[in-house]
Amino acid sequence: MNLLNRIANDVHLMFQRPAREQYGALCYRVRKKRPAVEVLLITSRDTGRWVIPKGWPMDGKSASAAAAREAWEEAGVKGKIGEKPIGSYHYMKGLPEGLKVDCLVRVFPLAVDEMVKNFPEKGERRAEWVDCTEAAARVQEPGLKTLLLAFEQKMLGAVAPEPKNGTTGA
Repeated sequence: MNLLNRIANDVHLMFQRPAREQYGALCYRVRKKRPAVEVLLITSRDTGRWVIPKGWPMDGKSASAAAAREAWEEAGVKGKIGEKPIGSYHYMKGLPEGLKVDCLVRVFPLAVDEMVKNFPEKGERRAEWVDCTEAAARVQEPGLKTLLLAFEQKMLGAVAPEPKNGTTGA
């Protein structure tokens, strides 16, 4: 019986496809008064679940440029996109034919400095600014939850107030 299980597993692995790659933008802004990081979540067009802007690679565009383009198309935001991903996560994408494919989303930070009124998918999605803890509670993908919480910690560490003069911190 063990041999049959091994053969079945080997056959399954032979037909398994590698994850398809997508690029996502973690659109964020930092509140100055009380250091807080907010991220922009949007709803997916098909299921209405909370997600970040993401999409397929684009000919002639780097991964980060493709992520920035998706942020503009899906959420109407523009800003400075990081050139290096801050992490990645997996999810199963439903295709029109009913198939589901494993996708790996490489996520790039986008510091939002402009929200435009007209953009390609206006009216097709909802968008909300929320703190990272709320965002992590809303999204379904475990890897994205982890990425959001880690991003908040990193950003809050970067905007923490400086110690007052004469304080050494030790």
